[in-house]
Amino acid sequence: MSAEYTAKGIQVLKGLDAVRKRPAMYIGSTDLHGLHHMIYEVVDNSIDEAMAGHCTRIEVTIRKDGAVTVADDGRGIPVDRHPTQKRPAVEVVMTTLHAGGKFDHDSYRVSGGLHGVGVSVVNALSEWLEVEILRDGKVYTQRYERGKPAYDLKTKPQTGKKDGRGTIVTFMPDEKVFTTLTYSFDTLSLRMRELAFLNKGINIVFSDERTGKRHDFNYSGGIVSFVKFLNENREVLHKKPIYFEDHADPYEIDIAIQYNDSYNEKIFCFANNINTVDGGTHLVGFKTALTRTLNNYAQKNNLFKRSRTSTTLSGDDVREGLTAVVSVKLPDPQFEGQTKAKLGNSEIRGVVEQVVGQKLGEYLEENPPIAKRIIEKAMQSARARDAARKARDLVRRKSALESGSLPGKLADCSMTDPEQCELYLVEGDSAGGSAKQGRDRRFQAILPLKGKILNVEKARLDKVLANEEIKTVITALGTGVGEEDFDISKIRYRKIVIMTDADVDGAHIRTLILTLFFRYMPELISQGCIYIAQPPLYRVRKGSDDRYAYDDEEKDKILKEMGGSKGVYLQRYKGLGEMNPEQLWMTTMDPERRTILQVTLEDAVEADHIFTILMGDQVEPRKQFIQENALEVRNLDV
Repeated sequence: MSAEYTAKGIQVLKGLDAVRKRPAMYIGSTDLHGLHHMIYEVVDNSIDEAMAGHCTRIEVTIRKDGAVTVADDGRGIPVDRHPTQKRPAVEVVMTTLHAGGKFDHDSYRVSGGLHGVGVSVVNALSEWLEVEILRDGKVYTQRYERGKPAYDLKTKPQTGKKDGRGTIVTFMPDEKVFTTLTYSFDTLSLRMRELAFLNKGINIVFSDERTGKRHDFNYSGGIVSFVKFLNENREVLHKKPIYFEDHADPYEIDIAIQYNDSYNEKIFCFANNINTVDGGTHLVGFKTALTRTLNNYAQKNNLFKRSRTSTTLSGDDVREGLTAVVSVKLPDPQFEGQTKAKLGNSEIRGVVEQVVGQKLGEYLEENPPIAKRIIEKAMQSARARDAARKARDLVRRKSALESGSLPGKLADCSMTDPEQCELYLVEGDSAGGSAKQGRDRRFQAILPLKGKILNVEKARLDKVLANEEIKTVITALGTGVGEEDFDISKIRYRKIVIMTDADVDGAHIRTLILTLFFRYMPELISQGCIYIAQPPLYRVRKGSDDRYAYDDEEKDKILKEMGGSKGVYLQRYKGLGEMNPEQLWMTTMDPERRTILQVTLEDAVEADHIFTILMGDQVEPRKQFIQENALEVRNLDV
């Protein structure tokens, strides 16, 4: 019998207890993403000081003990007594939700810290946090333990440099809250670089005492430097990015664009320095104005009459090969949720539309050769898109959802619930045969791929859809492909496992498949559908003791346990086809014993950068990448 439901069952969480009870509500998750979010929240406060014109240098340090220090040369958090809370203002900020200077437009005209929960949440989710404030010739310090003050605010005179100012926050994330306390230097470094791009002239120093790594970011060119960075491994249509700004109170609009010869678009949009990965009203305004302005220019200058293209270019056409950074700053931004993925302010759409329409229109009139180059690329895209539409219709007609006919090579599973089903994309017919025989036919489907699929980094969608192996993959998945047609709700398998040989060719095939998903079906990655199989590298047998090793370290451990290399049979697998069906099932496909790696997207900028280097036309950046990362390679097969 259930307990009686009375007032005694109603739990009231006071202060920061609610944050510790439900941390994911405030920082998104308690995994690596949430751990990084703790740092972002503290750094955002320093960035807000910089945007207000009071901070020029920010230092972020991961200490050897795992704590993080964020120091700035801003005004310092106020320390005087709060009029209503009767405690020092810094203590109120550190221990109270929705307390901060972000609600007062006199303190911060624009701010990324919208809800005032940032640093107090960090405090609540830290084992301990120490704050040090330099202002008025004094040093103020206070320590908190799991959100609660360990002692009252202390004061001492500044020594050495007089009248220093700023805020230093050091915190140790609570191991009782987070599933990991191991930071990713690369992921954090990219965010620091991003902030430096968005706030030109600000010096951000990021260092990791655990490894000795350090980066010093300072970009006087701002988002123009950002666009150049994004395009540095591309052939550009115009050497100098197009930049325009409008800082009419109360909005600040900064936009930089540059076209390259690729077939993809890269638009990164920010609101008050926050990367709005899901776009929003500022992105809609930019896209609308871009399409209208380029069409108006083409019609006005009779460019359509010289082409076989229709009299209108679509948004997809004018954005092919576009790299753009759209940064807006505004008071009272309205985001969707605390993670701030999408901007909702309706008024900013019209502001961005007006700025882009006017400034881009003027630029095109003043630079006709560049304007014609951009329009011509868009017209080529329009012609290719017509061909792609016909190819896509053909794929759609052949798809399982439309006609019930699956690709002949596909060995489907008997279950039909996508949540339960797995699709293995297997390199070669030999391994495909073993996988078909060794699989669990109830929920595992096998699709063998012959040879290397088309490198989609160097091809438009019409060429992509003409490739037989890619058409087979698209048909098997059932989702469609490309921004216009892709629909993840139609997916036939929620787990897609790439299974290739453990050699150079296998790695290349895996990268080609990943490039396809990243460029034309990115939602499969963001939704966590893509995995990479980890077949063993070695089979180690001595007498009746038969084991498998997945790397050299594990092989050496097994050899040691077996008493040395004497009387041991050691086999180095170079291809999946060397394993019989039973071995392939036992080592690589059995959910109870296998190891599969989920493909995640930590940072869209870095992912785009890497795919461009590895799969693009430029040889020199690829050569440099290989040289810089050669020592990191494990299990190289040549």
